[in-house]
Amino acid sequence: LWSVAEVRSERGQVEVGNDAASVQLPPVCAGDAPGWWGIQRLTMRAGEHVLSVRLDDLDPYRGLYEPVLPQRLDAAEVDAWRALLDQAWHLIVHHLPDIADALRAGLDSLVPRPAVAFQMPSASTGEAFGSAIIARPPDAASLAATLVHEFHHIRLGVLLRLARLHEEDPRERFYTPWRDDPRPIGGVVQGVYAFFGVTAFWRALARAGAKAPDRRAAFEFAHWREQAWRVLCVLRDDPVLTQAGRRFVDGIAERLGPWRDEPVPADLGALVAAVSADHYAGWRIRYLRPDPATVADLETAWLAGRTPPVATQLGTDRGPTPVPDGSWSSARADLIRLSVADPLNGWNMLSRTWPSVPDATAADFAYVTGRLTDAARGYRAELAADADRPAAWVGLGLALSGLGVTLASRALLHYPEVVRAVHRGIRARTHTVPAPEDLAAWIGRFAY
Repeated sequence: LWSVAEVRSERGQVEVGNDAASVQLPPVCAGDAPGWWGIQRLTMRAGEHVLSVRLDDLDPYRGLYEPVLPQRLDAAEVDAWRALLDQAWHLIVHHLPDIADALRAGLDSLVPRPAVAFQMPSASTGEAFGSAIIARPPDAASLAATLVHEFHHIRLGVLLRLARLHEEDPRERFYTPWRDDPRPIGGVVQGVYAFFGVTAFWRALARAGAKAPDRRAAFEFAHWREQAWRVLCVLRDDPVLTQAGRRFVDGIAERLGPWRDEPVPADLGALVAAVSADHYAGWRIRYLRPDPATVADLETAWLAGRTPPVATQLGTDRGPTPVPDGSWSSARADLIRLSVADPLNGWNMLSRTWPSVPDATAADFAYVTGRLTDAARGYRAELAADADRPAAWVGLGLALSGLGVTLASRALLHYPEVVRAVHRGIRARTHTVPAPEDLAAWIGRFAY
């Protein structure tokens, strides 16, 4: 696959070759010629603001970890990227002009990747300043938010060359709402800064529509401001931060804090709370391991028909494990975002599209469309088929919370890892399988 070639230049003509073959380069290397692909450059103009980036689908080192083969885009794909990037650039220039000025100086290369349904994967690395890997987005606003996100990573990468923000600590011990796995402090600092940028973008977009607010922008703003703030509150007190790191984090908090008081429609606030509770409970049930002695005591008390031990502590001081106990589905969050994007036709649209959402179930569809009794019934059926499925346990907690079933939902959303572990242990000790919500309500008597 790989070989060695010699580059020869004479009188302005450049030839690359070896004993097997040779290629004569075109006068402009960005152009194509027989045996040669040039890296294309896209140029966008929004008034006086010009963004020019390479659309790099060729370089073997354009990825993150190892050399990759060329994946040449066809003309239609290049045109689609050009159109999306042009629209995204206009959004950034109009809504975040200061970011636009920095971005056009610091972003040089965009590595295109295929679209991923209901996701926007992207990445950058401190070893390749000015380059961002981005999956093809569904719309210009998504691309604009992703460009801002990755450029914040790029800028922070430069700062980290100049100042140490935290001591070395590879332990994966933090919950972050933008990842399904526990993160080390380095990843948390990167993430909180990047999503501070994302929050700023959606805030600007939401505030621009004063007469007819953009519901999607308002939802994303409300969501990411709360998630970034949640992580900041934990991060700013961490002893691993250096003095420079604490100053950096406090600076973000100083900007982000007042945004939390800005109003958003009440129904969107409720959806944000649901998405947040869903993801955090899903993280707990997969990555936290309850104390075995606590689980055993609860199993014994349940089987003996006693009330839960009053002194039992449901929480654990042990950090998360990097190995998940079960898989996760973001289907409910995906469905909620779909409903926000088209509120007038939400029900009809979701009824047609929900089966195409990866891992979505009928119970998820019922939950998102407000049929909470049907949703709870559906999640019970899912647990009857697979009593360990994390998304079903958390979904049941969300549905019961909406129905006002406080004790069971409290346990399922605050300590789902304990409820499932006790349920699993009882199943191993007896042929009588407890109803999930009965067990959750029993544990919920002292879950706070």
